[in-house]
Amino acid sequence: MSHSVHAAPAPHAATDEQQEVRRPWTVLGLMLAAQFMVVLDVSVVNVALPSIGTDLHFSSSDYQWTVSAYVLLSGGLLLLGGRLSDLFDRRRIFLIGITLFTGASLVSGLADSALTLVLARGAQGAGAALLTPAAMSIVMTAYAGRQRATALAVWGTIASMGIAAGVLFGGLLTSALDWRAVFFINVPIGIITLLGVLHVVPKGTASGAGFRGLDVPGAVTLVGGLLLLVNAVESTNSHGWTSATTLICGAGAVALLVAFALTERRVAKPLVHPHIWKLRSLVSASTVMAGVTGALVGVIFLSSLFLQLVLGSSAIVTGLEFLPLAAMVTLSAAAASHLMAQAGPRLLIGFGLVVSAAGAVVLSMAGADATYAADVLPGFLVIGLGVGPVFVAVSVGAMSEVPDHASGLASGVLMTGHEVGAAIGVAVLTAVAGDITSKAGLVAGRPEAFVAVAVLLLTLLVPTAFVPKTAAAGGGGHGHLH
Repeated sequence: MSHSVHAAPAPHAATDEQQEVRRPWTVLGLMLAAQFMVVLDVSVVNVALPSIGTDLHFSSSDYQWTVSAYVLLSGGLLLLGGRLSDLFDRRRIFLIGITLFTGASLVSGLADSALTLVLARGAQGAGAALLTPAAMSIVMTAYAGRQRATALAVWGTIASMGIAAGVLFGGLLTSALDWRAVFFINVPIGIITLLGVLHVVPKGTASGAGFRGLDVPGAVTLVGGLLLLVNAVESTNSHGWTSATTLICGAGAVALLVAFALTERRVAKPLVHPHIWKLRSLVSASTVMAGVTGALVGVIFLSSLFLQLVLGSSAIVTGLEFLPLAAMVTLSAAAASHLMAQAGPRLLIGFGLVVSAAGAVVLSMAGADATYAADVLPGFLVIGLGVGPVFVAVSVGAMSEVPDHASGLASGVLMTGHEVGAAIGVAVLTAVAGDITSKAGLVAGRPEAFVAVAVLLLTLLVPTAFVPKTAAAGGGGHGHLH
C-alpha cells in the first residue's frame, strides 16, 4: 500500500550523459527502507491491536482511530507532500518527513493512553505523506534509463509485500517482545536511513516559488473535512445517527469538503486541478480504488480481532494465518497483469468485485464455534482471488485517459483515494459491527459487517461501468502508480 505520487521524471533526470553512467544502488536502498516502513505501518498494527487495547483500555472507537489516524493523515496530506517536494529541496522534505515519522513512532511505542497513541499515529501519517513523494522524486532524479526502470519495478514490489510483511512482522514482534516493539522497530531504521541520506543524497535546489506556490487552504480543508467525516461515521456507533455529535460532525465535514472544492477552483496552484475531475476513467477508477481498499483493510482489521479474541490465536499465529490471503492477492494480481491485454480493465474489475463479495459472504458465516481452516481460510482465499485483479486493473484503467504530463498528479489522486478509502472503510465497518472489544460483541456484529462489505463491493460495479474496456496504449505511466 504505497503512496507514490511522482510518476513524471524531473527535467534533468534523463540526459545522455546520465544514461551512460551507472549509479550505485545505495540511494534506492535508503529510499526503499523508508518506504517499507511507511507501507508496513498500514497493516503492522492490526495484529497488535488486541494487546494494545488490553494495555491501554481501548473503546471500539479507539481501535478504529489507531488505524484511521495513520491512513487519513498520510492520504489527506499526500498531494501537499508531493507539492512540497516540487517547490523545495526534495532531500530536505524527505529528511523532515523521516524525522517526523521516526519521532512519532517513538512516541507511539511509549504511549500510555489511547489519545496519545492516536495522535502519534496521525503524526506518523503526516511524516509518511512528506517522505513518500520526496523519496519517489529522489529515485526519479538519481537514476536514468534502464536503471530507473529497474528501480521503479523494485519500488512497485513494496506494495504487494506490504500486507503480508505487516501482519507477519506485527505478529512476530508482538509475540517475541511486546506490542510497543511494533513501533520501536522504526526508530533505528529511521535514524540509519536519515544518516545515510545526509551522506549519500546530494542537496537539491528549490523551484524558487516557495510558499507562494503552496495550496495550504486546500490541504487544511481536505484533511479537516475527512477527519470530521470519519468522526461522524464513528459517532453513529457510540451516539446514534441523529445525535448532535453525529449531525454536527457530518455538517462540518460537508462544509469543509465543499470549501476544498471551491478553493481548488480559485487558487493559482491548486493541489488538484479542477480539470482532473473531467477525466471519467480516473474518477471512476479512484472511486473503485477507495471502496476496495476500504473493504480489504476493514476485512483485515475485523479478522485480526476475530482470530485472536474469538478463535484464540496468538499474535504470531494470526500473522501466519493472514499469509494465504496476502499470497492469493499477489498471485491473482500477477495473473491479472498477464490477462490485461485480452480481458481489459473493466472486465477484470467486474470479475474481481463479484468474487470478493462472495468471499465476504463466506466470512460472514463464521460464528462463535468457527475454525480457521473451515470458516476463515476459504473466505480469505476467495477475497484474495478477487482483490488482486481489481488493484491491477484499477491502476491501469485510471490512467487510460490521462496525458503523460498529468500522470504524477493523477497517480496522486488515485493513491489518495487508496488511503482515504482505508480510513473510511475501517470507520464504517466498526460502526456496523458495534462493540468489537469483546468476544460476544465480535460474534454478534461481525456477520453484519461482512455483509456490508459484500454490498459495498457489488455497489462498486456502478462506477466500474465507466472504466475503459481496454487499456489505452499510450496512457500516462501506469507502471509508476505503486
